[in-house]
Amino acid sequence: MRTFTLCCAAVLAMTAMAATAAPQTATPAKRPSATPASRAAAQPKLTDAQLEALIKAKFAKSKIHEDKFTVRVQGGVAHIEGKTDVLQHKGVATRMSRTAGAVMVDNRVEVSQAAKDKAAGNLDEGRRRVQVKRGDSRSDQRPPK
Repeated sequence: MRTFTLCCAAVLAMTAMAATAAPQTATPAKRPSATPASRAAAQPKLTDAQLEALIKAKFAKSKIHEDKFTVRVQGGVAHIEGKTDVLQHKGVATRMSRTAGAVMVDNRVEVSQAAKDKAAGNLDEGRRRVQVKRGDSRSDQRPPK
């Protein structure tokens, strides 16, 4: 019995030594994923003047530059004012401000009545061919070939 105990102890000692000496390649250690809060903390926060200049630069590079929106930033909140004849420019201004780093956007851009009427007319025409799903009937019934 004593021999059996010594053999078991020797085997356990050798496996323990082999486990500590061998490199672990089976599963690499995973890094904990960064939470949105820690990512935000890692990015340098821009001052209001820097953020305002960045938003204005983004506007200048895009098509909404023609609308000449006024931008001011206070406490990380971007305030946008102006008028536009294109309905989509209002949403684009908000998205550009957010991607520049604004915490919140107060969009007070006024869309002209002509742009609203044009958008309503486009909705009345129905879906474009690309948007029609296979099971849906087309708005313009074509005669069969």
